[in-house]
Amino acid sequence: MITIQLNGTSTAVEEETTVAALVADRGGTAVAPPGAPANFGVAVALNGQVVPRRAWPDTRLAAGDEVRLVRAVAGGAPELEDSPGFDDPSPLVIAGRQFRSRLFVGTGRFPSPAVLRAALAASGTEIVTVAIRTTGLDGSGPDAGILAALDLTRYHLLPNTAGATTVRQAVFMAELAREALGTNWVKLEVIGDERTLWPDVAGTVEATKVLVQEGFVVLPYTTTDLVTALRLEDAGAATVMPLGSMIGSGQGVTDWEAIRRIVERVSVPVVVDAGIGTPSDAVHAMEAGVSACLINTAISRADDPMRMATAMRLAMLAGRHGYLAGRMPRHEYAIPSSPPVEAAGRD
Repeated sequence: MITIQLNGTSTAVEEETTVAALVADRGGTAVAPPGAPANFGVAVALNGQVVPRRAWPDTRLAAGDEVRLVRAVAGGAPELEDSPGFDDPSPLVIAGRQFRSRLFVGTGRFPSPAVLRAALAASGTEIVTVAIRTTGLDGSGPDAGILAALDLTRYHLLPNTAGATTVRQAVFMAELAREALGTNWVKLEVIGDERTLWPDVAGTVEATKVLVQEGFVVLPYTTTDLVTALRLEDAGAATVMPLGSMIGSGQGVTDWEAIRRIVERVSVPVVVDAGIGTPSDAVHAMEAGVSACLINTAISRADDPMRMATAMRLAMLAGRHGYLAGRMPRHEYAIPSSPPVEAAGRD
């Protein structure tokens, strides 16, 4: 027997144990989504380096090795009428890929996988965020089976680097996510303040540059600072994702003018990320001209997540159509909706 460090815990394994054998023994029994390969959603890092899945059978462990075993977890209705003009006339395009829905949905804090599945269906979303976390050695926990709730033929997975506080951590988590989920898309988060979960803008720009060079499609979470948004676009970000307000706060968008300035200046899609609490918040965001919204807590913590997901879906459509239609001009005084008629007999 030899001793390794597995997710920070001293663990005894047989000599000559391979990574493949370790995953089979310690990776848990979570059910993969339909059509996915065995151990989908699992990634392994050995002594700080991601081990490609194809190398698992030939990579043997040695005494003292540090192994991180991670898994994708929660994180971050019927079709609507097909009447003419109901759908958005132009698709959302990110990195050359088209999406009909402009609502991204996170998967964290839902009461159960069944509720999550129903809410996702009701939302009409096509992009679903998941987090990469160190897995329990038995594969159990509140997020066990999260991937099994997702239909990969219907949803595009967007792993995020939630919890990263440095560029190095964020890049490492993105690499693990690419190995675990087989996607080069990543929602980048580099947190600068753990109390407010406020983004570290300098770190976010730096990590974006690194990940773009590594071939990732980067969707970075940032503040409403215009200069940072421009720097992220210059760095190759596929979108810019300014926060509406603090993550999970439900305060809505607290600086509309800053959001509008970003929309006017960058050419990549702008996605409001974090803080939306009600459907009216989503309507206002879309009316401000943003391309999409990412919503999690407002749906997952609602009394009726499925109904709230439906409301958010309708709100996104209403706001988008309102933006495309163009609002009437504001006037200082009342203007009658019908033209005045001269009084009878008046000269």
